[in-house]
Amino acid sequence: MAQLLITGGAGFIGSHTCVVLLEAGHSLVVLDNYSNGSPEALQRVASLVGPDGARRLCVVEGDIRNPSDLERAFHAAPAGAPVEAVVHFAGLKAVGDSVNDPLTYWDVNVGGSRSLLAAMQRQGCRTLVFSSSATVYGFPTQVPIAETAPVHPINPYGHSKAAVEQLLADLAASEAGWRIARLRYFNPVGAHPSGAIGEDPLGTPNNLFPFITQVAVGRRPVVSVFGGDWPTQDGTGVRDYIHVMDLAEGHGAALEHLLTQGDTLLTLNLGSGQGHSVLEVLRCFETACGRSIPHQIVAQRPGDTAITVADPSRAQQVLGWRTQRSLRQICEDGWAWQRANPQGYRP
Repeated sequence: MAQLLITGGAGFIGSHTCVVLLEAGHSLVVLDNYSNGSPEALQRVASLVGPDGARRLCVVEGDIRNPSDLERAFHAAPAGAPVEAVVHFAGLKAVGDSVNDPLTYWDVNVGGSRSLLAAMQRQGCRTLVFSSSATVYGFPTQVPIAETAPVHPINPYGHSKAAVEQLLADLAASEAGWRIARLRYFNPVGAHPSGAIGEDPLGTPNNLFPFITQVAVGRRPVVSVFGGDWPTQDGTGVRDYIHVMDLAEGHGAALEHLLTQGDTLLTLNLGSGQGHSVLEVLRCFETACGRSIPHQIVAQRPGDTAITVADPSRAQQVLGWRTQRSLRQICEDGWAWQRANPQGYRP
C-alpha cells in the first residue's frame, strides 16, 4: 500500500475518495485550506474507516499555492514516509464565478497546480491523478463524448482545467518517470450511503443536484430549471450523472493502474454513459424523499448545452472500471445525507 498526498481532500469528491483509498489500505496526507471543504468532513471520514484507517489519515491545513505548505505536507507522514503519489483535487469549480473572477481561477487552478508539480519534482514524486472536467469539451460536436473529442472550453473554469492538462502533457514530455492520469468527469452527485458525508456547497449551489436536495429539506423555496425548450425528450437539459462513490472508486482504480506502470500519460472520461434530463432527476428525487419538489422553468443559461453524456468505454478497457450505482441510488443516498444534515456540516 502507498503513502499518498491528497490535495483538496476535505471537499465533496476528495472526502469520498479518502474513504475509498483508506479502505483500500493506503496512508493519506490531506492538504486543504477549507475554501471548498470542511474539517468536519475529514473527522467523519475517520469515523467511517474505523480506528485503523483513522491512524493512516494525517491532515495539514494549507494552500497548494504556498511552497512552505506543500513542503509541510510532503513531510507530514508518520516516520517520514515519502509520498509515492498525489491525487490532486484542490481547485475552484464554479463556472459562473470563473466568468466574474478569471484571475482568481487561473491563480488557484493553474498557479496552484504549477506549484504542486514543482514540489513533486523537488521531492522526486512523479505519480499524479489529476481532477479534470468534461467542461474542457465545451460545446460537444458529438454525443456521447469520447476522449478524442476536441478540447475547446468556453469559460475560464474550463480554460483553467485545459491549461493544467496541457501543462501535464508538457511535463511528461520533458523528462522521464512521470505517471499521470487526467480524469475528466461529468456530473458528480449523491453521497456516501451512510449519510455521514456528502456535498455541502458554500453559498448558493451552482449545480442542479445540491439545489434539489436543499429545496427538499426546506432550505430553499424552489428549483430553477434552466430551459424547457431544449431539443430533448422533455425539453430540459440532459446530463451524465455519476454517483460520487463510483467516481471515488474510479480514482482508486486510476491510482492502482499508475502504480503498476512505467511512464504514462492517461486521459480518461469518468461518467456513466447514460443521460438523464433535469425533470427525470427531479421525479426520481421526489420518489426518494417522498415529497414534491417545487420547480420553475426559467430561461436557458448562456454556455449551457442540450445534452452532455460521456463515452466511458476507455476507462472500462484500461482500468476495468465502470459505474455501479443507478440514478435511484444517487437520489436515495443524496437524500439520506441532506435529511441527516439539513445545514450540511454546519451545526
